[in-house]
Amino acid sequence: MEGVGSALGPLFLLILLGAGLGRWRQPGGDFWPQMERLIYFLLFPAMLVSTLAGADVGQVPVARLALALLGALGLFGLLLWGLRQRLGLEPAAFTSTLQGALRFNTYVGVAGAAALHGTAGTTVAAVAVALLVPMVNVLCVVSFIAAGTLGTASLGRSLGALARNPLILACLAGIGLNASGVGLPGWSAPTVELLGRAALPLGLVAVGVALRPAALLRLDRGVWAANLIKLVLMPATVLALALLLGLDPVSRDVALLFAALPTATSAYILARQLGGDAELMAALITGQTLLAMATLPLWLKLVG
Repeated sequence: MEGVGSALGPLFLLILLGAGLGRWRQPGGDFWPQMERLIYFLLFPAMLVSTLAGADVGQVPVARLALALLGALGLFGLLLWGLRQRLGLEPAAFTSTLQGALRFNTYVGVAGAAALHGTAGTTVAAVAVALLVPMVNVLCVVSFIAAGTLGTASLGRSLGALARNPLILACLAGIGLNASGVGLPGWSAPTVELLGRAALPLGLVAVGVALRPAALLRLDRGVWAANLIKLVLMPATVLALALLLGLDPVSRDVALLFAALPTATSAYILARQLGGDAELMAALITGQTLLAMATLPLWLKLVG
């Protein structure tokens, strides 16, 4: 437990630092919204390209990792959709509940994998991002369409945004550079790597800035359902699949880490843009991020 705490503790301290900066509105103005855009569109894609372009992906059990992560994601997506009538949620609230149950905070995941297992952990985490980001985005956009919260114009914009998702494009670019054998030639490799190094600490601080403590007052069936799936059932299922599939310790730990992550802060923006319940989304993001500071170390302790 001490080793896990030592690895994850600094990450949570950066999130709490961000929460303090957000509460005191520092540095002020639109600094943090602009910083989030920089991280999302430049720094984090640079980290993914740098990692995937030069990684020995052949050492990662991609097929088994995909079965564990995508299998659990699809299972709980279908389960939630099957229970939507029993939950008694309005369409907007249901889409936010689905996002809260399925989305994951990429910054915390990659930073946690690097803290636990160094370069090997970062490589597996980059592969996990390449597997999960397209599927989770498709599932969430489909939920908005099926729930009827979108108009045709919004549908077109959402599908266009999905095709231009910088994380998806970065994963495709990194995998393409790796598979072609070109990699990142010359000065481009250290340049892109330096850009990528800035992504994780700034991303973690930005996670803290986005927290909304006042939203914690909301506790309804959507909150309970999403938190139960995201912080308990999803990691339990992925851990069982990882053990069943015989994943190596690094891949197993990273799969469990990604399964137990709190939902993504970007889900709030998507809820606002596509007709979801933004207030519920804020409650889920804040509550899960704070709860994960306790649950993540516990899950990782289970696997040693």
